Amino acid sequence: MFKKPVLLVIAHGSRDPRHAATVHALVRRVRSLRPDVRVETGFLDFNIPSVQGVLESLAAEGVRDVVALPLLLTRAFHAKADIPAVLRDAPPQLRIRQAEVLGPSPLLLAALERRLYEAGLTPADKSSTGVVLASAGSTDPEAIAVIAEIAREWRHTGWCAVRPAFASASLPRTEDAVRELRALGCARVAVAPYVLAPGFLPDRIARGAAEADVLADVLGAAPEVARVLLERYDAAGVPALAAVGA
Repeated sequence: MFKKPVLLVIAHGSRDPRHAATVHALVRRVRSLRPDVRVETGFLDFNIPSVQGVLESLAAEGVRDVVALPLLLTRAFHAKADIPAVLRDAPPQLRIRQAEVLGPSPLLLAALERRLYEAGLTPADKSSTGVVLASAGSTDPEAIAVIAEIAREWRHTGWCAVRPAFASASLPRTEDAVRELRALGCARVAVAPYVLAPGFLPDRIARGAAEADVLADVLGAAPEVARVLLERYDAAGVPALAAVGA
């Protein structure tokens, strides 16, 4: 039935059951958009199936081509080190291509705005609303620079102001960015979590948004996120990238 490479969505995993539930909901949406593509899910930690387990099962079935897609918004440690290491240990008969991470993408900005509007804002509110772009955070300077650039780009779409914030590893924290936007004179302040699924760090973002007027939901299974996954899958299509470990 499936003639295209298998799409293996690689999620980090979490002890929080909401994380895996959100990942599976996103994968179901991807499957609904592209029924001609087989989509599997593997987790790096905490949840099953593991990435290694999925790869071994695919090899046992006789699958040859796999596109491994990191369910990540920036190219930080997991995309640069953890995932390539796991893929290098895959069964040798698999031809694996690692797709790019999801961000940055105009579709993700559209998903962020979708979540803000679902939380109660309207397009007419943009010019008077300051937005905190709240990400999980990273020690990788490339990832931090990407978040800052996204905030600058998003500001030019009509918001009063946009400030990046981080739940860990970097500063400012969400609550500090909220106060900064208040001090700038924005009539209202909204927090937009730039994270894919609920968990420990998204909960920290939510606590930091206590003084904000609006807190949006995580990106989750937004249709725009599913479309980005498929864009990354198509861009990694055979034979565009060299196989991992080749």
